Amino acid sequence: MMYDVVIIGAGVVGGLLARTLSEYDLKICILEKENDVAMGASKANSGIVHAGFDAKKGSLKAQLNVRGAELMPQIAKELGVKYKNNGSLVVGFNDEDIQTIQSLYKRGCANGVKRLRIVGKNELRELEPNISDNAICALHAPTGAIICPYELTIAAIGNAMDNGAELKLNFEVKDVTEIDDGWEISSDTETIRSHFVVNAAGQYSDIIAKIAGDTSFNVHPRRGEYMLLDKECGGLVSHTIFRTPTKMGKGILVSPTVDGNLLVGPTSEDITDKTDTSTTAEGFSKLFREDTVKNIPFNKTITSFCGLRSIGSTGDFILSSFKRGFINAGGIESPGLSASPAIAEYIIDMLGVHGLVLIKKNDYSPYRRPAHWFREASIAAKNATIAQNHSYGRVICRCETVTEGEIIEAIHTNPGARDLDGIKRRTRAQMGRCQGGFCMPYIANILARELGIDRKDITKSGGSSHIICGRTKEIS
Repeated sequence: MMYDVVIIGAGVVGGLLARTLSEYDLKICILEKENDVAMGASKANSGIVHAGFDAKKGSLKAQLNVRGAELMPQIAKELGVKYKNNGSLVVGFNDEDIQTIQSLYKRGCANGVKRLRIVGKNELRELEPNISDNAICALHAPTGAIICPYELTIAAIGNAMDNGAELKLNFEVKDVTEIDDGWEISSDTETIRSHFVVNAAGQYSDIIAKIAGDTSFNVHPRRGEYMLLDKECGGLVSHTIFRTPTKMGKGILVSPTVDGNLLVGPTSEDITDKTDTSTTAEGFSKLFREDTVKNIPFNKTITSFCGLRSIGSTGDFILSSFKRGFINAGGIESPGLSASPAIAEYIIDMLGVHGLVLIKKNDYSPYRRPAHWFREASIAAKNATIAQNHSYGRVICRCETVTEGEIIEAIHTNPGARDLDGIKRRTRAQMGRCQGGFCMPYIANILARELGIDRKDITKSGGSSHIICGRTKEIS
């Protein structure tokens, strides 16, 4: 079989590209080396839809951030993804910060960001009563927002699959070879062909490019550690609170999440290991020192995690092509999530220049039922659902009030969950205070039953991350 477009990488960029392409009469395939989608930066970032004031005028980051932020509310609505336009504040503490904030204001206006303004300390405290007593001003960006990055990715890929796209998991690309009418892409066990290839492999986009013969750029990881606090802390701030940025990024932020928690992070550390997502005492100490917001209750932390940002060697998004039919989407660091809908548009334009014929389908649907529809239903609607399917009446995760019906639905809805973390990202089961301490065995049993496999084959996140290593009381 010959595909029209193969996308390497099932992150938010690859997902939104696949979703946008699925509007057309094309054979599309998404390749992902992990056991699930959204396994790279798309599952471990700040979840911020940036307004677009930070990137330099004329850069792809500036152009695509503003456009992507404009597109995001409608995309979130169509996909049933939680999105909140909470606004953002860049807080200043001294004269140097004031100069930086003034520069950001001018840059944001030049980039086309709407309703930007600088507020003084009195108005700042009206906007955020818990802001530091030492704060003297802030850049207020009302168009800033928050979203769940992995929910967006899962929903986009699911919608693409509902519209005919294919997804191949555990497909680690080992070879990309140019052939007469396109490209041949191989793993250790399978080879497929496609007229066009889009390399959206995140941290590994430079490696995929080199395999195909393009050595024009490099990507290195930048570690960012986070702490997630309990939902009772989510109201400490209403905006996303930044310090003034440095060359290492936008700094440590304090923000509510769309699910009601409080997020603090990320740290920023350039490394070479593309797999190092460990959390460290040093990273925690940096987060503990964060004082932009007063009295952050770190004793209410329920989990910590580390994400890797893909830092490209060009200083901008790398949207390039070294040969006809092969397109790179590399170095998609912040504001990559915000820009992702516009990056998809940009790549489709590039594919058109390369010769991809785009004919719209008559039966394309941009809509997807929210994964959280049951939780948001009225009591009467819930009772009606339970009357038809009793599994929605059995609560499995008490912390987040997730039912067996929702877990079963997550397993059988595109792209279906195949491991415990996949259930977590789709339903929030295991994301509460106990972090799966009580519900995990029940979820493992449901996975085994629905997938028709043995419980010992259930993993946390694919690969060798098995939960059960053997049975007790067995005699060997």
